[in-house]
Amino acid sequence: MKKLGLLFLLVCFNFSTNAQTTEALKKELAPKKAKIAKLQGEVNAIQAKIDGMPGWRKGAFGTIGGSFSGFSNWYSRTAPNAVAGNIGITVNGFANLIEEEIFWRNSGAVHLGWVKLDNKEDATDSGNFETATDVFTISSLFGKRLNKKWALSALGEYRTTLIDNFNNPGFLDIGIGMTWTPLEKLVVAMHPANYNIIFSSGERVYTSSSGAKIVADYTANYHKLSIKSNLSVFQSYKDRNLSNWTWTNSLGYTLWKGIGVGLELGLRNNKQEALNNALANFNTTTVIPTPASPTFKNIDNKLQSYYLLGLNYAF
Repeated sequence: MKKLGLLFLLVCFNFSTNAQTTEALKKELAPKKAKIAKLQGEVNAIQAKIDGMPGWRKGAFGTIGGSFSGFSNWYSRTAPNAVAGNIGITVNGFANLIEEEIFWRNSGAVHLGWVKLDNKEDATDSGNFETATDVFTISSLFGKRLNKKWALSALGEYRTTLIDNFNNPGFLDIGIGMTWTPLEKLVVAMHPANYNIIFSSGERVYTSSSGAKIVADYTANYHKLSIKSNLSVFQSYKDRNLSNWTWTNSLGYTLWKGIGVGLELGLRNNKQEALNNALANFNTTTVIPTPASPTFKNIDNKLQSYYLLGLNYAF
């Protein structure tokens, strides 16, 4: 019993010593954390001054996502022998010249994606990767400042596809108006004098027109987090069916040496693209009674969207 009591006392003493040691270390750690917080605040203040200095600001980050799977004699599937996969790549970059009297903001974005489903039991199945997402956008905004927040500005924005049907269609907006910069990271261009030029070949589905252009862009870096959100709206003066908008959002979080996780989400509404797609897939030979030819009045203009989640790299 004496040995058991002695052992119990030793255990209690050990717990007490460890508790005292832990408390002492926590007390020692607290002032060091306070010093780090103070230094980080000073670093942030200096970085803010650097960001406010005239000159070029450049940056880029991108996301790569993908998955692959294969099935062999997996009888619970409709296609028990198949190979599937998808690959997605996005890159966002900017180069901005910021001066006291003028600014010149340039940005570009590429979003590409491929999917594959190879059914080994279907001889007609190609098994090749097919394009799923194909978006290429560049823009350039020049402004002459009236004050710190407002400027006279001119904008050029071009959007098309790279892999399939390059410049068919291609959308080019050219316009002038005003730009509002309430924050260094937020830019809102409002151009009532804008012309939306559409390049296309073959059947004349697309129509160019004049209208109002609004572009809102937010680009920021918060330590390890990169954010870019861009909303581009064109409102046609000729016909509301010729209007369109696109909203893209990119997030990248760095975990280690520039590598991290990224999320890309894109939304679009374009009735001309919806009509072109409906006409391309219109078939009167297999449907009875024969359907009416697609027009702006009878097509279903659904919201377009894409997303990508995967590895991210910050340049």
